[in-house]
Amino acid sequence: MTNDMKPELIIFDFDGTLADTASNILATFALTIAKLGLEPRSDAQCRATIGIPLRDGFKMLYPKAENTELDNYVRAYREQYFSDPANMVPKLYPGVVETLDEIQRQGIEMAVASSRTKQSLLEFCKATDISKYFAMILGCDDVTHAKPNPEPALTIIKALGKKADSSVMVGDMPVDIEMGRRAGCITVGAEYGNSSDTALEKAGADYIINHMPTLLPALGVAE
Repeated sequence: MTNDMKPELIIFDFDGTLADTASNILATFALTIAKLGLEPRSDAQCRATIGIPLRDGFKMLYPKAENTELDNYVRAYREQYFSDPANMVPKLYPGVVETLDEIQRQGIEMAVASSRTKQSLLEFCKATDISKYFAMILGCDDVTHAKPNPEPALTIIKALGKKADSSVMVGDMPVDIEMGRRAGCITVGAEYGNSSDTALEKAGADYIINHMPTLLPALGVAE
């Protein structure tokens, strides 16, 4: 895709890209770790796991944990996270709805590829009233290999009958950028999320945006 060509498909990450879920995630990690009696981990350490499947995140935090222990950590986290579901619904970042409206108006298809489970992803998209924008919503349990493997992006591209080089991957973490690059997509780093412009540039992002309304201009698509 060149700057004078409109993309056929834009794939979004969810956490840290469409919605600000960080405060809920960090609070849940802290409560779960305390309840399990584990060695504490800092907010920065926990934030670094956002964007990858929860079990892999716990493995990063506790590399010596056995498989059965990791399963227990994940179970405890999810029990804590969904103990008060009404308060777990995240807020969308400023300009997300307006940007999705404009993308839809221009006839560009959209999808979501997240490391969140499909159930919670669908619930959050419904609760924030953005499900209607997406031709496909894909969670980590819909694929065999999660980010940064290209499988999530390639699964969406194939299912929607698009081409990778006319598709765009938008995400806030290096794993999003790596997945998109490995799938052959144009990649956009959302530096307002859980990472930084430096980390996203190092991952190879083609473009960096500091808030959602700059997405289409960054791609050379006039609003």
